[in-house]
Amino acid sequence: MKITLLTVGKIKEKYLKDAISEYDKRLGRYCKLEIIEVADEKTPDAASPAVEQAIRQKEGERLLKHIRDDAYVITLEIDGHMLDSVTFARKIEQLGIQGKSHLMFVIGGSIGLGDNVLQRSDYALSFSKMTFPHQLMRVILLEQIYRGYRIIEGAPYHK
Repeated sequence: MKITLLTVGKIKEKYLKDAISEYDKRLGRYCKLEIIEVADEKTPDAASPAVEQAIRQKEGERLLKHIRDDAYVITLEIDGHMLDSVTFARKIEQLGIQGKSHLMFVIGGSIGLGDNVLQRSDYALSFSKMTFPHQLMRVILLEQIYRGYRIIEGAPYHK
């Protein structure tokens, strides 16, 4: 299976880069991982809702250029489905059984995803009602994908 993380913004912090690299290495035995970053827009302080919507739209256009027609798109959204790790693992497993060979996880920028991306989503996933930095969310997502594959394999890692 191919898994793509499609994200807004670049990772600057070395400790996050190191964690992402570690999970990339661990996931190599389970899937082909690809990470695509698109440029983020500068959000002015106290931006109006219209300005924020325009920013999400512009970032969304950049994201959509990378979404393949045959990909199963999972957007990370605060109001998405909350799953425990075992259910998340089973979801990945079921998608594979259903013939979905390319999963794309989309992480928006600091103000979220535009409607243009949300409309393309096949599944909305939430990790929490809390807000996390989008850079840190990459590490959390990769860890959960790795945990999912370990659960599918029946390995003890997830305990």
